[in-house]
Amino acid sequence: MGRQEAIPLMAPFKMGPFELSHRVVLAPMTRCRADGYVPRPHTAVYYSQRATRGGLLIAEGTGVSATAQGFPGSPGVWTPEQVAAWRPVVDAVHRNGALFFCQIAHVGRVSTNDFQPDGQSPISSTDKQVSPDAESGMVYSKPRRLRSDEISGVVDDFRRAARNAIEAGFDGVEIHGAHGFLFEQFMKDGANDRTDEYGGSLENRCRFTVEVVDAVVGEVGAHRVGIRLSPFADYIDCVDSDPVALGHYMIQQLNRHEGFLYCHMVEPRMAIVDGRRQIPHRLLPFRKAFNGTFIAAGGYDREEGNKVVEEGYTDLIAFGRLFLANPDLPRRFELDAPLNKYDRSTFYTQDPVIGYTDYPFLEDDVQQQQVKYSEA
Repeated sequence: MGRQEAIPLMAPFKMGPFELSHRVVLAPMTRCRADGYVPRPHTAVYYSQRATRGGLLIAEGTGVSATAQGFPGSPGVWTPEQVAAWRPVVDAVHRNGALFFCQIAHVGRVSTNDFQPDGQSPISSTDKQVSPDAESGMVYSKPRRLRSDEISGVVDDFRRAARNAIEAGFDGVEIHGAHGFLFEQFMKDGANDRTDEYGGSLENRCRFTVEVVDAVVGEVGAHRVGIRLSPFADYIDCVDSDPVALGHYMIQQLNRHEGFLYCHMVEPRMAIVDGRRQIPHRLLPFRKAFNGTFIAAGGYDREEGNKVVEEGYTDLIAFGRLFLANPDLPRRFELDAPLNKYDRSTFYTQDPVIGYTDYPFLEDDVQQQQVKYSEA
């Protein structure tokens, strides 16, 4: 990319041992296009479309075990077949010069018996059932509270998944510690009602997450590990009475690992003022406290992204819906080109093309890209 008077989002950045050419990160987004928890060839098209030389992509939430699933078409990384299927996807991204991290995840109670082995109950910190989703009509199954002696087995699932991701060729892994999934079911006092060593105090509630961080770092190295956290979020009945204390405690635990690569944190919910999203910008204390690279996410656009990078509020910015709808988002930002509008109705369909790989590139690139991917 030419960089005459480069905008802040297009400035290079050194993330640990990795050299990035710009600050625009593909956020992890559930896309529901796998088949039997196995990524398919269209997955390689989707991610390679969004890969730029020196860019960073974070894959969608990828299950660490058979109990980790709660969505149709979500991929996994716990079987040899899944690892083998990820390799050509990773290779396609690497051919375009980008770095690729695998977000390893467990939904916990955000699931139903239909997704679980032998129709069992989803596992969680608690046996409290998630409220039905008013928007989608989804009714989640009653979970089973994990016994304390079972938790080490889930820690091992994450350790093995991290190793598998590296074997598949990923440059690193992001631990999904956000948005109401299993880790937040333990960390947040609105969900965790345990009375053992994994409940009660902030330290106890974070114990499981810290054990997973330690295990994954021990398995693949701190320089290959990031984590996504959303202390302010209240998704799926996961809310905390003191999100600032929770965020700071987790930052302290990450800093114990020299070279821990990045902390990816989600802004509090946005307000709409004069028809435009107003981002609360409450992550700065965490950014200042964290020793590694800081990634902010949550409703950013080109203007706001440039502003916060220039001010030093964050190192990198993860873009979700804008990157979903604009496979060449970094170039559009660089040129200040118009953006495609996203179609929310196709976010979670299983179609391998529509709403997935059919968003157009800038006009002068369209023909070239179509030829390129027809030959893939």
